[in-house]
Parts: sequence; structure tokens; C-alpha cells
Amino acid sequence: MLKGLAITPPVLGRIAIGKIIEKNGKRLPEKDDQFTITSQLQSKDGWLLHPHDADLRKAQGGKIRSIPIRLLFNEPDLNFRAEYSLFDRATGRPVCVGNGESCRRRTNDGIASVPCPAPEGCQLAQGGACKPYGRLNVLIGDDDPLGSFIFRTTGFNSIRTLTARLQYFKAISGNRLSCMPLELKLRGKSTRQSHGSAIFYVDITLRNNQSIEEALAEAQRIDEQRQASGFDQTALDQAARLGFANGAFEDNEDDGSAVVEEFFPVDSNEPSTNQSTPPASSNTASTPQATQIPLTAKLDAKTRQLDTSDFA
Repeated sequence: MLKGLAITPPVLGRIAIGKIIEKNGKRLPEKDDQFTITSQLQSKDGWLLHPHDADLRKAQGGKIRSIPIRLLFNEPDLNFRAEYSLFDRATGRPVCVGNGESCRRRTNDGIASVPCPAPEGCQLAQGGACKPYGRLNVLIGDDDPLGSFIFRTTGFNSIRTLTARLQYFKAISGNRLSCMPLELKLRGKSTRQSHGSAIFYVDITLRNNQSIEEALAEAQRIDEQRQASGFDQTALDQAARLGFANGAFEDNEDDGSAVVEEFFPVDSNEPSTNQSTPPASSNTASTPQATQIPLTAKLDAKTRQLDTSDFA
């Protein structure tokens, strides 16, 4: 196994509740009121749809509001990983990932472990560069028992709801989370910040309006059937945990570029963290030399200045 490379669940496609659109010559994220299931291939018009998308869209009258799923693992934090994440918006490289207590930060001297005060209290997270960022892997259909579809989100409502649901379903199923018949469901709500308009987030519920008793009975039946066939769920969970731990960061640069474009766009009112040089029309002679320093070097310098007392 290559050290430093996170070994993540094989991905067959993506689940999204938004898309990238062209507006005034810029590529910007746009939210949607439905799921879209895509392959991992892109064309000039965007991500190519997966066959599951057409099947579910036809069955639900044109808009996908729920997706039948199962989970790969019994441990909730293997199915859904949520962390505070800061990406270099120029390269798509993850730079700093933390949980509110500690973080892994890329520096010129390698990966450093430092305290994480969460974005609200971090000097490096200015301008919305660092956000809660979650990744959920789910199984759709029966074609590939280990091939998953990934849903990514920086939405607080989705992250909080998915975290709670997975913990609860694990508890009531007697650690049979991977055997539960579940579905992703799109929900809407209005908040003061949304000025009364609907915002959408993702939830996990029981499938097809099953009762909890029916779902638990099915989970127990599937668990017994798997054990009888020699399926070792405990070993699968352990292999996944070791794979995630093999790398400092889950996302690589290839995935990171798409993640940054969709979830970490640069707001015109926010200072950019890009490693860009001054535009040709600017007076480069009067430009501070610090603007030429790569982001990792800036973070490294900040890290050396900070002491743990800063986060007390």
C-alpha cells in the first residue's frame, strides 16, 4: 500500500443537489430542488448522467426527491466523514483539515498537527476559505456490492442531520447499519437567513415508508444471511478505517479542483486565498512581495507564530 495515499471507497458516480452554471463568463455553483445522479465523466456541458438517474426520474415523475440506498459500513464515521476543510483555491489541494480540536495542516516542512479552533476562531480561515465539508458514500442498486456513489456537502443542515441519523440507525439496529434498508430524502426548510425562501438539505430515512419493526427485521435477516455466507463486515470496516488513515487528506488534487469549484467558490467580496500573481495592469513594483508567496508558505509562517494559548 502506498503510504500517504488515502484509500477511499471505490466511487461509481456522484449524487448532487446542485450544478455548475456559466454566468457572466464565470462558472458558479447553483443549488437545486432535486437530486441528480451522475457518472464520473464530464463533457463540455457538465457531468454525464448515470443510468440510475433516468430510472429514478421516470419512477418519480421527473424530479428525484428520494434515492433507495444501503450503506457500506456499520460504523457511521466510515460512511460519512465531516471535517473543517480549507483548500487552496488555485490548485485544489487540501491544505488544512480539522475537527474543532486538532487539525492536519500542509506546510513547507510536511504535514503538521496543530490545534483547531474551528473557522470562527481561526486566523487562517478568513474569507470563508474553511468550511464544514462532508462526504457520504452509499450503495445504489445491486450491481456492485462495494462500488459506491458519493454525496458531498458543505451544508450545515445536511451534515448535522446525516450525522445524527447514522448514529441513531446504528444504535437501534444493534450495529447492523450496513444491513438497514434506507433512502436519501431531500427536505426543504426556510430560515431567517434564507429570507423565507426554501433551502434544501439531505436526510436519511427508512425506505418506502417501512415501519421501524419491518426495517429492523429485514436488517437482521440480511445480517444472518451474510454471516452464513462468510461475509465479514467487521473486517470490511477495519480495512476501510486503515485505508482512510493511510493518507493525511482524503481528497486529492484531481477531486479537489471539482470540490473547490462547487463548494469553495471565491466570493467577489471576500479576499482570495489563491496563489495568483498581480494582474498585468497593476503596479508590480509597489505590490507587497508577500502576495507572491505560495499559500502553504503563508500557512507555515502563521503556524510558527501561533501558540496553543491562542486557542484556550
